[in-house]
Amino acid sequence: MNTILIVAEHLDGKLNPATAKCVSCAKAIGGEIRVLVLAASAGAIATEAARLDGVGRVLTIEHAENAHALAAVLAPQVAAAAKDCTHLLAPSTTFGKDLLPRVAALLGVAQVSDIMAVDGPHAFQRPIYAGNAILRVEAPAGAIMIGTVRVASWPATGTTAQAAPIEVLALDVALPTHTRFVELKQGQSDRPDLQSARRVVSGGRGVGSAENFAIIFKLADKLGAAVGASRAAVDAGYVPSDMQVGQTGKIIAPELYVAIGISGAIQHLTGIKDAGTIVAINKDAEAPIFEVADFGLVGDLFKLVPELEQALG
Repeated sequence: MNTILIVAEHLDGKLNPATAKCVSCAKAIGGEIRVLVLAASAGAIATEAARLDGVGRVLTIEHAENAHALAAVLAPQVAAAAKDCTHLLAPSTTFGKDLLPRVAALLGVAQVSDIMAVDGPHAFQRPIYAGNAILRVEAPAGAIMIGTVRVASWPATGTTAQAAPIEVLALDVALPTHTRFVELKQGQSDRPDLQSARRVVSGGRGVGSAENFAIIFKLADKLGAAVGASRAAVDAGYVPSDMQVGQTGKIIAPELYVAIGISGAIQHLTGIKDAGTIVAINKDAEAPIFEVADFGLVGDLFKLVPELEQALG
């Protein structure tokens, strides 16, 4: 039987929703599902992970050095914990993309990236060419399969009342000292997290300036939505880079995506291809965004957005 180990992503004592999406991928593979929590104090995170539907066991490794997610420090611990497993998964986020290649190198195997569908225990589908083609990848059956999960392609698993058992791992692993934590800088916002939000409102170059982006924030607050941006808006300095949606930004799959003043370059469309309903507002009726939009409004966004906001009540 397959034994699938998922490396939990967490921050400030809370489990990232991406971990629950990895569990859905693991269910499609089939087998016993374990979640590995590495932290200085893993109690609350492990308890949260133990209630994810489908999880059979939660493993914890507590070290003071695990207080911050440094891939160089976590990788040898993950490699040791995964030695008796057939599969090792992590979300295809900054965390997973940083960590799993190191683990794969330590275990001497190749990695499958951005798993969007499972065809079998060792057969997977992943997007290539900015999502314009889907590649079928087969991993060797005789070695551990290591893969990152494209979280935009998977729903989050639910929770159960019956919690899985939690086991503390005591591993004798030498931790590297050449990498150290200095500080973490991140934006603070009361709005939903962009990568896991059910609704997202994004602005593009057509918004015109950083000051004009207030119209995007206002509509997002009315909808209870996260705020994103196109690369053009980020490059123009309207908003910081952590708000960028697209191939070189965040890949998202909200139930509702509202694109305002965004032309719809292929790199941006790659980031929203799994969105539920797409609404586009642009003054250019020939903008590529309208080819993928479920609803489109052609006109001046500074006139249409306030009217839309008023209609929402």
